[in-house]
Amino acid sequence: MIDTVIFDLDGTLLNTLEDLTDSVNYVMAQYGLSAHTIEEIRSFVGNGAAKLIERSVPQGRQNPLYEEMLETFRGHYAAHCEDKVAPYEGVMELLASLQKEGYRMAIVSNKPDKAVKLLKDKFFQGYVEEAIGENAQIQRKPAPDMVYRALEELSSDASHAVYVGDSEVDLQTAGNVPMKCISVTWGFRTVEQLTAAGAAQEHMVKSPQELISYLVRLRQEG
Repeated sequence: MIDTVIFDLDGTLLNTLEDLTDSVNYVMAQYGLSAHTIEEIRSFVGNGAAKLIERSVPQGRQNPLYEEMLETFRGHYAAHCEDKVAPYEGVMELLASLQKEGYRMAIVSNKPDKAVKLLKDKFFQGYVEEAIGENAQIQRKPAPDMVYRALEELSSDASHAVYVGDSEVDLQTAGNVPMKCISVTWGFRTVEQLTAAGAAQEHMVKSPQELISYLVRLRQEG
């Protein structure tokens, strides 16, 4: 029976796009570079801070100031990751409903670990038990390591769990475990992008309420 849900964070539970855009554009301004639109940043996110800055600055990692720019971003984002962030509509009701039904929940994210834990404590304390972000001790997604760690902390395993995310990275991560992946369409990727990445229509949900119904159906089938 499915009794564990592993969530992605950005684009799945929280809309973090404005804060990420502001921090990237702070870096751009500090180094005399052109700002990015929020839609450009939407397309850059998903693979962690290093990849975000690589995609945002001229020459990427070949830029001689790349490491300095990355540290500037990390410092700014650590101080401003709560400025404009908010749960997507219906997410808090989703978590309350899952908790009531006895599901155990964790977050795995390529966002820096300090920010992941801070945001989990601010928004999801009492609902989500574990939160794991990018750090030197564990491979980031799409490697399955974060998911394995979360399942271990929850005393669960992949056969009793589902993964919920909004991007191609999440699909790849779930496939590498392997475990069932539910793709949400309210996040950073479109239905067309998710389909191109291999998401099946029957495993996509358009709202947190639809996700509850999907999980109920899974439990009944199990």
